Amino acid sequence: MRVTFLGTGTSRGVPLIGCGCKVCTSSNPKNKRLRPSILIESQANVVIDTSVDFRVQMLQHKVQQLDAIVYTHPHVDHILGLDDVYPFNFWSGKSLPIYGSAQTLKEVRITFRYLFEEERYPGTADVELIPIEGTFRIGDLEFQPIQVFHGQLPVLGFRVGRFAYVTDVSHIPEESLMQLQGLDCLVLDGLRYESHPTHFSLSQAAETAHRLGAHQTFLIHMTHEVDHDEGNTFLPESVKLAYDGQVLEF
Repeated sequence: MRVTFLGTGTSRGVPLIGCGCKVCTSSNPKNKRLRPSILIESQANVVIDTSVDFRVQMLQHKVQQLDAIVYTHPHVDHILGLDDVYPFNFWSGKSLPIYGSAQTLKEVRITFRYLFEEERYPGTADVELIPIEGTFRIGDLEFQPIQVFHGQLPVLGFRVGRFAYVTDVSHIPEESLMQLQGLDCLVLDGLRYESHPTHFSLSQAAETAHRLGAHQTFLIHMTHEVDHDEGNTFLPESVKLAYDGQVLEF
């Protein structure tokens, strides 16, 4: 299994429009962060979340095939790239399955209502909505949904073997913490140095990673307040900031 970080930034991306801070003007490519998403490649190619930057991410990484989309939650920075899956429909001649919670799929239907009309406009994405009701398989990949909370909003993290992806989180229930034991690699929300009502700070993410005991944890969803190199000096050896284009092999 191969995992590529398509985007590791927060909802506004880095650099931030109109900002002249040292991170936004940095020449370090690891400080350039698109909106959060990953690509998992095995017998099937699966994207978790279609970010606002989905089209650019697909072109940057020369993705030729996509077999399914899995959604964590319905915030716009995680779903708004959905209509750009149309070329995959065109080349494959098939609709694309989309997995998400019932609430997420309801919001997708509202946001992209034109995709579900009886007479769809030509050239728009063709998708099939599949509610997540427990563990599910896509090709040889088995996805175990993990319930976490983004403030008061329920969000799904996902475990695939000994890898787990948990974005946009400020609280992980005890039952979910048990489901995240025994990982080789954990991807976890780490917004900034200061606390935030709906996201883990870097220190909160590091504390959670220590409690879970994953061999390696990578943080995502960072704001422009976090410089890549400086942020890594703030973290323990087993916890590092992820960066756009980073690839993990399992």
